[in-house]
Amino acid sequence: MVGIIGGGQLARMCAPVAVNLDITLSVLCETPESAAGLVVPSAPVGDYTDVDTVLEFARDCDVITFDHEHVPQDVLHALVATGVPVHPSPEALVFAQNKLAMRERLTSMAIPCPAWASVSTAEQLAAFGAEHGWPVVLKTPTGGYDGKGVLLVSSPQEAADWLAHGEPLLAEEAVDFLRELAVLVARSPSGQAAAWPVVHTVQTDGICTEVLAPAPQLVPDLAARATEAALRIAGDLGVTGVMAMEIFELPEGGFVVNELAMRPHNSGHWTMDGSVTSQFEQHLRAVLDLPLGSPRPREQWTVMTNVLGGQDEDLYPTYRHLMARDPELKIHLYGKAVRPGRKIGHVNLTGTDLADLRERGRHAADYLEGTVRE
Repeated sequence: MVGIIGGGQLARMCAPVAVNLDITLSVLCETPESAAGLVVPSAPVGDYTDVDTVLEFARDCDVITFDHEHVPQDVLHALVATGVPVHPSPEALVFAQNKLAMRERLTSMAIPCPAWASVSTAEQLAAFGAEHGWPVVLKTPTGGYDGKGVLLVSSPQEAADWLAHGEPLLAEEAVDFLRELAVLVARSPSGQAAAWPVVHTVQTDGICTEVLAPAPQLVPDLAARATEAALRIAGDLGVTGVMAMEIFELPEGGFVVNELAMRPHNSGHWTMDGSVTSQFEQHLRAVLDLPLGSPRPREQWTVMTNVLGGQDEDLYPTYRHLMARDPELKIHLYGKAVRPGRKIGHVNLTGTDLADLRERGRHAADYLEGTVRE
């Protein structure tokens, strides 16, 4: 039995793969309405920050993995102490949980990163800005996602509320970049690794709205160097399962690493329909130390378009129009309560005409969101 801590959409999308492989899943859900709990029969509700709750959940599991990175380190180490395999390990997961730890480790590995520093006072922030220029990107070391926990400041005064807590913050130079890319890799406990093509993640207001796979017009040498870096990070940190490395492509042809995630990732949702092995199947194969599948694309292009919540809570009535208009469209919804601006699903399209795929994907997402009705 594979135990997944966290009942979100990532755990939910592992369910069809588990059914095909005859693998039993058990998911520790935050609430009875959690996305995975709606489709996985074994879905107890409990607090993933409580050691006793997590240990009880893991008692019948052969391996533990995660829907998110927020499980506290003391809980992770308590799991390890019971002898249950935990993938990724606490020692690896800390670098996805804490951005300061991640920056320090990647810098020691000579992986290209933005200029950065740990700051907790206005004076330290002022010194960083004086050296690297304003504005400065401030990040909370833990807990941020989709633009949350990130603040762009032009002076220490603009960061006064954040600095008032006295906790260390990650200060980074504001990188002048061409576009955001993502590298998705998988690694098993025995050391086998696989990498999907580098993709372009299109961002709107700090949220990924579209993924183009592979990244158009990407110089092969840059793709190779970015993929090598991701595989080296996964190996050196001992990552097991899927890992996403988000990077900025620089005007002069290089890249710097922005974030790491050690789980199936939004940038890899295109793999559900666009590659021989999806990131969800690969993640289960990896944590069970099964041979990894081929990451080869099935088509020249795959476009994944995220669906954000609109005003309509019931999306089923949209299916008839979308399926009739575009029989090749693949719709994936997460079972989440609909709230404006919340990621509630995505659509995938594959083919040879990238511009056409993007237009069709955007129409489908807009129709699901209720912003168009034709």
